[in-house]
Amino acid sequence: MNPNRKDQIRTLLKGIETGDPDAVAVINPDKYIQHNPQTHEGREGLAALFKRLSKTSPRVNIVRVFEDGDYIFAHTEYDFASRRIGFEVFRFEGNMTVEHWDNIQPRQGPNPSGHSMVDGPTEVTDLDQTESNRKIVRSFVDDVLVNRRLENLEGYYNDERFTQHNPRIADGLETLRSYMDGASDQGNMIEYEQIHRVLAEGNFVLSVSEGFREGVHSAFYDLFRLSGGRLMEHWDTIEAVAPPSEWKNDNGKF
Repeated sequence: MNPNRKDQIRTLLKGIETGDPDAVAVINPDKYIQHNPQTHEGREGLAALFKRLSKTSPRVNIVRVFEDGDYIFAHTEYDFASRRIGFEVFRFEGNMTVEHWDNIQPRQGPNPSGHSMVDGPTEVTDLDQTESNRKIVRSFVDDVLVNRRLENLEGYYNDERFTQHNPRIADGLETLRSYMDGASDQGNMIEYEQIHRVLAEGNFVLSVSEGFREGVHSAFYDLFRLSGGRLMEHWDTIEAVAPPSEWKNDNGKF
């Protein structure tokens, strides 16, 4: 029987707490490609990072884990010297992971509606709608976020029930529209330029995009929960992309 990939990733991420070098056994040492610019290449680099982090008595809360073909993606909460929220993406070949991306930011909030960056539903449903939901999110990100067609917002959202977990924005479509319209005036201009991947399992879809926030090269990870073909809930992280001079590997953020 093949190991459960979701459980393998849970064990891997929990290794941050313990520093146990066996936690990284799921990583293929011959093929592993690391896209976190602050981490050295290979399994040994990750084991060294876990050992260093474990000395700070960290806590790892794995809030949600999803599977999309050979990809496992997780929504996580970390308490190191400071509290952080992250998305972790792993690509598998067989029983071992061979590639990793992530996006982590400081925890903020609660937002004006009282929601944290991680609370809300975790159960995966509507597996038969995975591909249609993926298509909806890809269309939304391209249409509204990349091309700034804000007049099309209503076609994607359920306004009466839309729940927002971004720490700066309250629930509801009009609040989102006002935020996007006024972002430049508030000195928080966000520009999506390119979609890199869209991962999905049932009613949850994660988009990975690249662009700029306040003129800083940034990665945008946006997780959506859908129902009935509409966006019902949103979580995200935004992380500045370190300049290449600071990278510990040459694989790039994306």
